[in-house]
Amino acid sequence: MSTEAARDWTRQREGGNRFSLHLIRAIARHGGRAAGRACLYPITAYFLLRRAPERAASRSYLWRVLGRPARLRDIARHIHTFACTILDRVFMLSGQMQRFDIRTSGLDGLHTQLDRGQGVLVFGSHLGSFDALRVLAATRPDVQVRVVLDKGHNPAMTQLLDALNPELARTVIDAGQDGPSIVLAIKQATDAGALVALLVDRARPGEPSLPAPLLGARAPFPVAPWLIAGALKVPVVLAFGLYRGGNRYDLDFEVFSEGLSITRHNRGSQLADLVARYAQRLEHHARRAPFNWFNFYDFWQSDDPHAQSVGRHDPAPHARSEPPARVERPERVEGPGVAPPADAGAGPAAVAGAARAGLRR
Repeated sequence: MSTEAARDWTRQREGGNRFSLHLIRAIARHGGRAAGRACLYPITAYFLLRRAPERAASRSYLWRVLGRPARLRDIARHIHTFACTILDRVFMLSGQMQRFDIRTSGLDGLHTQLDRGQGVLVFGSHLGSFDALRVLAATRPDVQVRVVLDKGHNPAMTQLLDALNPELARTVIDAGQDGPSIVLAIKQATDAGALVALLVDRARPGEPSLPAPLLGARAPFPVAPWLIAGALKVPVVLAFGLYRGGNRYDLDFEVFSEGLSITRHNRGSQLADLVARYAQRLEHHARRAPFNWFNFYDFWQSDDPHAQSVGRHDPAPHARSEPPARVERPERVEGPGVAPPADAGAGPAAVAGAARAGLRR
């Protein structure tokens, strides 16, 4: 895989074809969760032995978060943790939340924001399982949960999950549509008091993003979600659903803002502050559950070529005593619809443009 492709998560091929995914679904639904979990070991072995880009990304990340060279068994554990959460999606999206021991914290703060009746944006990440949010259906059946995702990305998995719960699939806000339609759909949902959930950690080269420190180096984060939150002025709550082994998840909610206000003249610095604050919370939870990181690509978009060759060639763990070099980047990374002059406003056109570029995940 080229360096450019390693940095762009949208160019990674799907891990498995439709037949294998439907086979796992059949085993999980008819054989039970125990039978499904037994299938995860050969799946883990396949990714560990055959998927060099994912192995490289795992090794690079684990080096950062563990503070030492990652061993092969660390990478295997990392991939297996991811596989466990994918299997559990089959049951969660089928409405079988009773199978899981989900321990929540921060619910009071979330309920307070929901009780204001203006809707809430819930920002998640590819750290742990975002599907653990489904537990809210039991605690707040009066609140509809709408999820923003790009149906065109990873179509085999999308079709599989849509088949599990057609009613839920109809509530998805498709991030593959044009920017104005995305923003309008989110606004309509929050105006109706819904909880709108979206993943805000991934940015790809060329898209509107800002760099922020994360695990010792700067990583790019999309700005479109923050522009939308600032335009809608609704509460923002962070959510982290961390897998703890077996059937246990820790679901943590943190009120990030009761309503963002992004002014015209300070927009650049305000966005940088928001992204930096978010990155701090993401790092905090990544250190709490290091094997829950499911960004299997060059997340930091490192300019150090050895950072990726570490994973591709799989040297001995003692080959290097330091993690990949820290890469300093400018305070602002420009992209379409993101870096206007300081006196430019965050009007509907700018927000829609940013949404179109930054919410396709």
